[in-house]
Amino acid sequence: MELYNSLTRKKEEFIPLEPGKVKMYTCGPTVYHYAHIGNLRSYIMEDVLEKYLRYLGYDVKRVMNITDVGHLSSDADTGEDKMLKGAKREHKTVMEIAQFYTDAFFQDCEKLHIKRPDIVEPATNCIGDFIQMIQGLLDKGYAYVAGGNVYFDTSKLKEYYVFNKQDQEDLAVGVREGVEEDTNKRNKTDFVLWFTKSKFEDQELKWDSPWGVGYPGWHIECSCISSRYLGDTLDIHCGGIDNAFPHHTNEIAQSEAYFGHKWCNYWFHVHHLNTTSGKMSKSKGEFLTVSLLEEKGYDPMVYRLFCLQSHYRKSLVFSYEGMDNAAATYQKLLQRIGALGKEGTVDEQGAEPLRAGFRAALDNDLNTSLAITALYDVLKADVNDATKRALLAEFDTVLSLGLLEGAEKAAAPQPAASLDAEIEQMIEQRQQARKNKDFATADRIRDELKARGILLEDTPQGVKWTLQR
Repeated sequence: MELYNSLTRKKEEFIPLEPGKVKMYTCGPTVYHYAHIGNLRSYIMEDVLEKYLRYLGYDVKRVMNITDVGHLSSDADTGEDKMLKGAKREHKTVMEIAQFYTDAFFQDCEKLHIKRPDIVEPATNCIGDFIQMIQGLLDKGYAYVAGGNVYFDTSKLKEYYVFNKQDQEDLAVGVREGVEEDTNKRNKTDFVLWFTKSKFEDQELKWDSPWGVGYPGWHIECSCISSRYLGDTLDIHCGGIDNAFPHHTNEIAQSEAYFGHKWCNYWFHVHHLNTTSGKMSKSKGEFLTVSLLEEKGYDPMVYRLFCLQSHYRKSLVFSYEGMDNAAATYQKLLQRIGALGKEGTVDEQGAEPLRAGFRAALDNDLNTSLAITALYDVLKADVNDATKRALLAEFDTVLSLGLLEGAEKAAAPQPAASLDAEIEQMIEQRQQARKNKDFATADRIRDELKARGILLEDTPQGVKWTLQR
């Protein structure tokens, strides 16, 4: 299997540190609000990576943090604490906010068939680990105390900008637009390990430390949580591309300074989900969630398919037209699978070339788009239906699109009254969409009904429908 390594900026054969085992770390959510679908794109693609490694026979141990303290609105250690911001917004305590949105995040993950990592650890459970590593960095001369805070000293590194070759002045904290300079820093690229001089008078979460009462910086938590459960080396570190700088850059700096050796071999970064106006973000108010997609009539599996149809290293532009196309594709796929017979035995000889095609797609830097094509190759193949169903079930352990279950559900007869009510509701939604000149939604509803054998006829007396069997 070849993966693109963001650290070396090239595709490399994946070779784990220990044969047959994979140590994998994922940057988890900051739980101050719902995850938007751009955030969730990263977790979908990381989920496919983990499941494919397991499919190949690796024993994967995956760890994820939950950021419930220390993440400021600017990744450059400035701005308002995101958790405090969420608590103020909803008039709750920080921990109430953290628990609610942690639960909401994993509910979204369940809807999207994203596997829960083996270990999920909130930052607030690891304060002692943070203090230990920070003290170690101070003892080794890689950190200093200034203005009451503890900072990492980037001048002690041979190289700081490991993920890019941009001009340092353009990237340096303190000279980037919208980032205020911290005058306590010796160097503009230094970052906070521990805050004791919070500018937030109502900062709720604080702990005793050798440097005074305070709380950890954001960057330190991932280094500590990963080492607590995975040791002082990692095979793969995952995250969104926006985390590469400064977050992952700072993780590497402090981890390698503390351990004294290379920390992580492969870096897996998923690119942005964009809107027509740019990157999707909560701060811009462009805040689409899984629940909102459901309210608009989209199955969460449609969004998963929408993401899998594009490569993880390409920015993906979200549109309802794109979602409508994915919905139609998904319905037709389920329809074709539902038409397969269940009798017969699996032809392993006939299955192997199709299985090889699926593996070839994902072995090539996790090309999920070609892996989707492999599903159609199975459906078109000159093998019996039992073989097709077995292969589709096998491939879906990685893609997790709920193919066989969805096909069964789509084909299952519904009580007439229930069916009539559902159809009438969908027709009403279509009519409302047409009134709103939302023709993409109207067409999607028509196509979805057609895929289920329900034909619509627009007449002067209203919409009539017939069920084709």
